[in-house]
Amino acid sequence: MLRSRLFMPVITIITDWGIKDHYLAAVKGTILSKLPGASIVDISHQIKEYDFVEAAFILRNCYANFPKGSVHIIGINSILPLVHERLAVQLNGHYFIGTDNGVFSLLSDEKPEHIIALKDLDESHNLFPMRDLFVSAACHLAAGKGITELGVTLQTLVEKKLLNPVIDANMIRGSVIYVDGHFNAITNITRDLFNEVGKGRQFVIYTSNNYHFNMLSNSYSEVPEGEKLVMFNSSDYLEVAIRQGKATTLLGIDLNHPIRIEFNGDTNS
Repeated sequence: MLRSRLFMPVITIITDWGIKDHYLAAVKGTILSKLPGASIVDISHQIKEYDFVEAAFILRNCYANFPKGSVHIIGINSILPLVHERLAVQLNGHYFIGTDNGVFSLLSDEKPEHIIALKDLDESHNLFPMRDLFVSAACHLAAGKGITELGVTLQTLVEKKLLNPVIDANMIRGSVIYVDGHFNAITNITRDLFNEVGKGRQFVIYTSNNYHFNMLSNSYSEVPEGEKLVMFNSSDYLEVAIRQGKATTLLGIDLNHPIRIEFNGDTNS
């Protein structure tokens, strides 16, 4: 069943292209030619080249804020059809289109409702699959048409797993998994894990040999400008930051840097 004409379909795009070249404009122009009422949203075009893990982290932490039924085009490694399938995936009421290089498996811990290998009867699409194959599939879905019409149903995805924190009764050993545009270091330690292991105990968070913290902030504004802090961010990941400063540069931490939390032996339970 086609959607109401009053519905403005949302198509998001995330790539590693930057914004200098004509490729992104060509993709957007093709979307608007096929679906003039589409609302196109740029998630990011500054992903490190071929880094589908970074793309997955960003998309995982924002896609649910879009309306159900939104279509998300992932432009990472899109020209590798002989290595990986090109898929349309339905997950949590959203649609994702991209190359099955592991990115889909990192978007959620839940199993997708549908995994469809896109039909491509035109070999010329291998030259610019984002503009041709991916956009055609995205417009099909944004128009309210069925995902199973796009190709062959699959049962599994290429699986990629990130390293999880190592825990014991009195310690969490995690690492930095993302550095944002303000040079804040985001770790793989979640608020739930911190509460589960910590059980309300006092703690020390070691971010490097020279810096440690024994309290959490609720926001950046709780410390003076230039001051270091750790907090759980809006996605509930532990974050190391400097208010209006560059934490990763000044504290000497970067991707995969170890973060350790030690709890004292007494619990409140």
